[in-house]
Amino acid sequence: MGKKSRVKTQKSGTGATAVVSPKEMMNLISELLQKCSSAAPSAGKEWEEYVQIRALVEKIRKKQKGISVTFEGSREDYFSELMAWAAECGASCEGFEIANFADEGYGLKATRDIKAEELFLWIPRKMLMTVESAKNSVLGPLYSQDRILQAMGNVTLALHLLCERANPASPWLPYIKTLPTDYDTPLYFEEEEVHHLLATQAIQDVLSQYKNTARQYAYFFKVVHTHPNASKLPLKDAFTFDDYRWAVSSVMTRQNQIPTEDGSRLTLALIPLWDMCNHTNGLITTGYNLEDDRCECVALQDYKENEQIYIFYGTRSNAEFVIHNGFFFEENAHDRVKIKLGVSKSERLYAMKAEVLARAGIPASSIFALHCSEPPISAQLLAFLRVFCMTEEELKDYLVGDHAINKIFTLGNTEFPVSWENEIKLWTFLETRATLLLKTYKTTSEEDCSILQKPDLSLHSRMAVKLRLAEKEILEQAVSSCRAKRLHFQKQLEEGAPLPLYEESDIALLENSDAKLPIILRKLDEEDEELEPRTENLLESTEMPLLNGQSKEVNGSHEDSQREKATATEKEKDEACSHQEDPNAQRTENQSKDKGE
Repeated sequence: MGKKSRVKTQKSGTGATAVVSPKEMMNLISELLQKCSSAAPSAGKEWEEYVQIRALVEKIRKKQKGISVTFEGSREDYFSELMAWAAECGASCEGFEIANFADEGYGLKATRDIKAEELFLWIPRKMLMTVESAKNSVLGPLYSQDRILQAMGNVTLALHLLCERANPASPWLPYIKTLPTDYDTPLYFEEEEVHHLLATQAIQDVLSQYKNTARQYAYFFKVVHTHPNASKLPLKDAFTFDDYRWAVSSVMTRQNQIPTEDGSRLTLALIPLWDMCNHTNGLITTGYNLEDDRCECVALQDYKENEQIYIFYGTRSNAEFVIHNGFFFEENAHDRVKIKLGVSKSERLYAMKAEVLARAGIPASSIFALHCSEPPISAQLLAFLRVFCMTEEELKDYLVGDHAINKIFTLGNTEFPVSWENEIKLWTFLETRATLLLKTYKTTSEEDCSILQKPDLSLHSRMAVKLRLAEKEILEQAVSSCRAKRLHFQKQLEEGAPLPLYEESDIALLENSDAKLPIILRKLDEEDEELEPRTENLLESTEMPLLNGQSKEVNGSHEDSQREKATATEKEKDEACSHQEDPNAQRTENQSKDKGE
């Protein structure tokens, strides 16, 4: 067993606990809440706003120095206590152990040979921290009155985690004491480290994540200190920004959806021990067994004794891994960059194009993706581009021509071009768009490679530059692929090659090949909304995985903001919940590499 834990006041640096009057702190909190609740900045001013909010947060953190609750010793001191608690609760504890894997942090190591698909890990419900356990805890009275907690399970989990950490008698202490003391998500980046992300596709989410977290902290600080139903929460004497950032990050990197006990709906949960597994490419291998009421995980592949046991977190891009998990995955087979495309409503052929797209199950405007693999585009994006580049005669053919209904099924199939001219046009268009996206970066790929050679580059800066470089490499690969496609179809046109003709019998071919499935049989969000993450921010969009392979963003929606009305004053509630975004459904299995040791 690890040594007994004793909650203490953290003495950070050399200074003693700062003495700050409650009035002074509340004034700073009110200023932060007002700043974070103001109207969205104009285009190009987001960084300036971020710097201002960060300055306020740093001022608050300085005055709160030394009063965060922590535990004596290191995480590793408590791993044996975690394993003993897990065994006592009925979890599987044989065949693996917790080990340190250098750059990957802590993970699970096989202590015997494990076969692929072998059930090696199960965690019973009694070990999980869930929204339901929060409702039955000291947080219950506030939960019953606060619409934000009722609407957003991730917020509930974060406060639940803080309350249990401060409770010496909490049954979850063996788990909580093994959580990282800090994380490598952008919430922990220094300002100059975040600066490396400027011009990347991640920057807006990173800035929003910080702003939302600061706003949420300010709002809940007021709730904790003023709401009657919060009077018994063990947070009044120790609820710092660092505490909240830690709780948000713990939930963000670990939360999953599981079924409730009766299986009628889904709830959020933190899953001890299982969340120690690190990520690799593969398939979802975790599910929830309602009959035995436990989370179960089978081996992704064969593992030899002393090898690390991995799981697959889901089809996340590296931007999502950095933002929500705090790591960059070098061999990410699912990396991609987003590209927003749409048919202009002012275009003369808009109605016809929109109708063809609708029949194919594709919106006239959407966010697609360019992938790191070849080809760089999906069937959905190919179908969209073909319709986008159609002439009026081609549109008529797909609307009212022979076999028009069945031909819709071929739009995403590479074997049935609309015309050689259409193919040339679409690949030229995409090549141009990718080239323009490359020009938005302030550095070249060569310059990024040079920066990465610097030995004194911080971990977070290195992660940011790697992400920036990976985005460029995907775009450069897309440009090259588009150019090759364009030249190929130009040659086909010049040589007078016959266009493959659609035959009604070809529909059987399409239906019998996974590579040629009719695009309307595949959901658009499987292609572009798979921006997994586990969770990114509270009170505003954040994501979380589902054990069956589905996930959603964790932070609330416009609908949530309309329902939030109780707790503190109406004005404070509105400030805390303003500017929320609709969450995007995503899928994943786990969440975060076990960093932060």
